Amino acid sequence: MRAIYVDKDIPRLLAVKALKRAWQDVVFSRLSPAHFADLSDPPLPGPRWVRVRNLQCGICASDLALLMAEADPTIAPAALPGNQRFYLGHEVVGEVVEVGEGVTTLRPGDRVIMDTRFQGATCLSQEIEPPCRHCAAGNFTLCENASAGVGPRGVGGGWGDGFTAHETEVYRVPDDLDDDQAMMVEPLSTAVRAVLRRPPEPGARVLVVGCGIVGLNVVQAARAVQPDCHITALARYPHQAEMARRLGADEVLLRGDPFEAAARLTDAKVYTGMFDNRMALGGWDVVYDCVGSARTLQESLRLARARGTVVLVGITLAPMKVDLTPVWYQEVDLVGIYAHGAECWHGEHRRTYDVVIELFRAGKLTTEGLITHRFRLEQWREAIRTALDKRTGSIKVVFDYR
Repeated sequence: MRAIYVDKDIPRLLAVKALKRAWQDVVFSRLSPAHFADLSDPPLPGPRWVRVRNLQCGICASDLALLMAEADPTIAPAALPGNQRFYLGHEVVGEVVEVGEGVTTLRPGDRVIMDTRFQGATCLSQEIEPPCRHCAAGNFTLCENASAGVGPRGVGGGWGDGFTAHETEVYRVPDDLDDDQAMMVEPLSTAVRAVLRRPPEPGARVLVVGCGIVGLNVVQAARAVQPDCHITALARYPHQAEMARRLGADEVLLRGDPFEAAARLTDAKVYTGMFDNRMALGGWDVVYDCVGSARTLQESLRLARARGTVVLVGITLAPMKVDLTPVWYQEVDLVGIYAHGAECWHGEHRRTYDVVIELFRAGKLTTEGLITHRFRLEQWREAIRTALDKRTGSIKVVFDYR
């Protein structure tokens, strides 16, 4: 079993951070906490476990952040003992090739995608009874027993030949979805969850900050959830801007000034103080920050109208210095989302994956044009460089094992 993984090795992480500015490829060297390894195929560790052979897997920004040693050892998740090794690749579709004698939900030949496997252990995967309040509600990423350390952990990930998982950590794909759609259910679920955390009202003005794959998915999710809203998207590259328009953005700012746009599109009053310190009174009803840097979060809070909402979708694996005064001065709500789980959808309690598949079937979500590059696993360095460099025209880069 080939796999790419990152160990929680603080000395190596700090060494790579120190050397990276002068030697970018240090992340591929023996100094790095990241490893490309040939592992022996382990036996299934329990009766409710399965083995999956991968078909294809997307490269996600969170995988890249771990690989590129962007994580800071002082962030809150790093304190948890459950997070010791990260097998990269969770946007994966594969085929079940072996099941334990206690598996009741899957059989060999079923296509599956990762559900909770990458985010960590849950009450279900550890077979803890009764489950915590979040697992009982279907929000497994918020599991209060995630670091309990009960039972075995899976080996392998999406960036490799296959993986093992508890049967509750994967999700069987319906036959009417092709492999590209199946692979994109996971990243689209993050976008749908973000929009459902603060759904736009009819006529609302929405700002999507960033038009990488996360932002583009949020654009189409916002349009699917609320057709009667005005969506403005901020893009850095022409191919991103074009795709944002295709997916439903009404206005796209290509490296434009968001404060000038706020004045033009929302009638906000923009003021500039000393040191180019800018603030808008009025602005967008909902801002989805799909970058998640200190700069974009600070601007997002200043671009939301009073009692508007900023949804933090993009992630930075490091502490940030951000001016939070709009949270109290303008009573702006700041909410975060992590992956996927359970949603309130048309008055029903539904899994995020189920909502995405329903929207696929209704023609309201698409993968068309989003997958721009495919590589074999042996080309992993080239694939990663392509995913990092948006000047290549990359949106979603995929490892294809078929």
